[in-house]
Amino acid sequence: MRQRHLGSQGLTSSAMGYGSMGITGFYGPSDRQEGIAAVRRAYELGVTLFDTAEMYGWGENEKVIGAAVAGFRDEVVLATKFGITPTFGQDSRPEHIREVADNSLRNLGVEHLDLFYQHRPDPDVPIEDVAGAVKELIQAGKVRYFGLSEAGPDTIRRAHAVQSVSVLQTEYSLFARQVEAIFPTLDELGIGFVAYSPLGRGFLTGAARPASAYPEGDIRRTDPRWQPGNFEANARAADRLAEFAAMKGIAVSQLALAWLLTRRNDLVPIPGSRNAARVAENVAAAGIILDQADIDHIHRILPDGARGERYAHGSPVWT
Repeated sequence: MRQRHLGSQGLTSSAMGYGSMGITGFYGPSDRQEGIAAVRRAYELGVTLFDTAEMYGWGENEKVIGAAVAGFRDEVVLATKFGITPTFGQDSRPEHIREVADNSLRNLGVEHLDLFYQHRPDPDVPIEDVAGAVKELIQAGKVRYFGLSEAGPDTIRRAHAVQSVSVLQTEYSLFARQVEAIFPTLDELGIGFVAYSPLGRGFLTGAARPASAYPEGDIRRTDPRWQPGNFEANARAADRLAEFAAMKGIAVSQLALAWLLTRRNDLVPIPGSRNAARVAENVAAAGIILDQADIDHIHRILPDGARGERYAHGSPVWT
């Protein structure tokens, strides 16, 4: 698979990555062995970036990823995150960052973390202190690269002044395009971009159902884009995209991922699936080429993204 540079500090990745959040919940019941099989299939197909986080099962997700990649750990980029508490609060105090790093190293069974993200900006901890703590971990050899997630231009600049930021990770898809406003800052500072939820949290797979059809604990039950009114409008747009994809002989998910790869040369989507066949379908999107006429047609269907906020409490305001 083609490789892409993520930032100007030397980090490289396959053009398509793998997001592991769904392996341990969030999208209904999960199975550890199925998750391991999906990760290994992704690697067989050329994927080298595997994304996890402390909060994905509070260590359980990291353990699954660690077990899955144990046979080829040195050939992949392992990314994890710090800063969320079990009560879904925030804690990016330097001493907590160090604690999470050590826990993640144990859970993953590795000697260093390739990419360590702050999961969300912490309003109670200056970003300079956060960047300083990660810088110390880099100097100690426990971390290689520093990333931010859902951060805005000012936060990115302040962090970058202390420790170079290699990657910004934020939700980005045909359904969520707000982050495009931050791209000029990334260009200026030489920071790469990782797109999470690149398939609109599953809406752009052709299998979306109304919120009430999902089990308790599935985040789509409360996602505003799945609620009555929004769901119908978004489903119509997804159907039109699916029709266009069928004309090209590809799946709508592949169309959505191929579109993302046209947005930036330093962008890597991280679709996640527990199904090995779906993983193969996602990875194949890296080989699909869209021309300008294709992109224009897609934008006529969805010029500004989906209807509805990204979160029930409102989308973040980046600063």
